[in-house]
Amino acid sequence: MTTSTPLLELRGITKRFPGVLANDDVSFDVRTGEVHALLGENGAGKSTLMKILFGLYQADEGQIMLRGEEATITSPTSAIEQRVGMVHQHFMLVPTLTVVENVALGLHDARKLRPDLDAVGARIREISEEYGLEVDPDIDVWKLSVGERQRVEIIKALYRDAELLVLDEPTAVLTPQEVDDLFVILRQLTAAGTGIVFISHKLHEVLALSDRITVLRNGRVTGRTVPAETDRQQLAEMMVGREVDLAPDRPIVETGPVRLSVSGLHVTGDRGTPAVVDVDLDVRGGEILGIAGVSGNGQRELAEAIAGLRQLDRGSISIDGADTTGVTPGMARAAGLSYVPEERMKDGAVGEFDVAENLLLVDHGDSRFIRNGLFDRDQIETHAARLVEEYAVKTPTLHTPTSSLSGGNIQKLIMARELDSDPLVILAAQPTRGVDIGAAEYIHRRLVEQRGEGVAVLVISEDLDEVFALSDRIAVMFDGAVVKIFDRADATRESVGLAMTGVV
Repeated sequence: MTTSTPLLELRGITKRFPGVLANDDVSFDVRTGEVHALLGENGAGKSTLMKILFGLYQADEGQIMLRGEEATITSPTSAIEQRVGMVHQHFMLVPTLTVVENVALGLHDARKLRPDLDAVGARIREISEEYGLEVDPDIDVWKLSVGERQRVEIIKALYRDAELLVLDEPTAVLTPQEVDDLFVILRQLTAAGTGIVFISHKLHEVLALSDRITVLRNGRVTGRTVPAETDRQQLAEMMVGREVDLAPDRPIVETGPVRLSVSGLHVTGDRGTPAVVDVDLDVRGGEILGIAGVSGNGQRELAEAIAGLRQLDRGSISIDGADTTGVTPGMARAAGLSYVPEERMKDGAVGEFDVAENLLLVDHGDSRFIRNGLFDRDQIETHAARLVEEYAVKTPTLHTPTSSLSGGNIQKLIMARELDSDPLVILAAQPTRGVDIGAAEYIHRRLVEQRGEGVAVLVISEDLDEVFALSDRIAVMFDGAVVKIFDRADATRESVGLAMTGVV
């Protein structure tokens, strides 16, 4: 149903922030009934461009054209009135309300004080049936799976008669099967005439779904192509501006003794319910064990228990044969553990501290950096300068506040600090979440190098591409338990994806 008539045209969009040119003369269009993918690293300008389209920002220069006519979009309400819908990466739903109540939020009928929920529910059922968006209008949102919540967000947009739909990283938290279901829905939407902007960093998904692809880098368009004329490698190079190694070489390594052992582990989550249930894991020196699973299935609690940050209910943990059950983080580190936490600015670095201070964060009591009872500034700076150079951390100076670095460089800083301690075990939780392809490539290479040096590496990631690229074995967590462990050679996206839903 694709036509040559542009549903949307963004013409010469320029947006400046203090010290940053976020969008530089960007032109982008979407036709009726097509999926147009918008690709780019973090900071490339994708989100800014879409926030301008949705009325959250105003462009400094350029025009927005909808259906051939210039449009003024001053707010999300204005965007919705002009039939533009947006499904954000982090869902905008109230968990304690039902589906129908969430869809009704913000609806305005001048004749009534509140919308007719029965009528809203009936329309939701019509939309669900028309587009295969199966969801019960009367169920509380907190009871829904992640994939079902995403359907509610799409229903919200369609209820408001969206003709143009922006999807921001829509597959980030979905299982492979949920991704397949979403793609079926999106194809039904385009067949009915909806235009879709698809923002994603998963290159194979972009190639599978899109009709056209536009790539941004440093606020400018650096490439336009179609899936039939490109591949993952070329897209990555357009995004980064250089050759990129998407899958690190993993040479054959003879595995050594068990370095990390977890037995019968039970851990309670923040809500007082079981988060980790009877988990057994062994990781040998010279191997990478990847843990796959949809967010919220106990991965974070498992990592925190191993690192000494969360109390155990029962079970045992040992590092290189030494019992580390219930120890402090410092004692786990002394036993040989290096920990790259899931939330880098909450648990991995102190934003107000400078680069050198964060590189010293866990070693501040080391005698190498103390002289006459005071910090030896020269030694600290020499140490920091070496790590910044060795791990390619881009920073103006060693005294730059860490919070002003990019996410990828903060992650490199944490990796530098953790890997420099000659660990026996590395626990890396979501090691490349929110970082650019170039930084992810670098981090992957460093983890594989540690594997080659006989270190046991446990990688916890919700990115299945990352798990497959790094792992020698893959353990799948569902509902707090490890439901299956695959040898990498025997694992497929389908088999791992099914295990992620509890089917084994």
